[in-house]
Amino acid sequence: MNQPDKRIIEFINEHHVLNLATTSDNQPYMAHCFYVYLEIINAFVFTSDKNTRHGKEMELNNKVAVGIPFETKTIGKIQGLQITGVVEEAKGKDISMAKKAYLKSYPYAVLHLETMWILYPDYYKFTDNRLGFGKKLIWKKG
Repeated sequence: MNQPDKRIIEFINEHHVLNLATTSDNQPYMAHCFYVYLEIINAFVFTSDKNTRHGKEMELNNKVAVGIPFETKTIGKIQGLQITGVVEEAKGKDISMAKKAYLKSYPYAVLHLETMWILYPDYYKFTDNRLGFGKKLIWKKG
């Protein structure tokens, strides 16, 4: 499998919240979700109720965009990851794997675990000014 640059994976593993963009009827929407990254399959696991706006929109259109920012006002430290991909409800054997990984990072979620979703990225654009002003690392599936 074509793996992302290790610097992208390190950035993903240093964070835990993704900004999820969905759309329906030509109206975009944004939600924020805690995530776990499964490096072995290059996928993100998160949980959200199907009855939320973004849950309903993901069922209608599983193509999503995601952002993971690093907040700083220091220009030389700016970093951020932009992602596109498809999201699917975890089912069958995947649901066990997804729940196990998620609950390992967020054990308190067992009190109110919603639908488990898996995001399979097809594109990463990682901006990292520590590598030089405006430096971008690009990864594409395939």
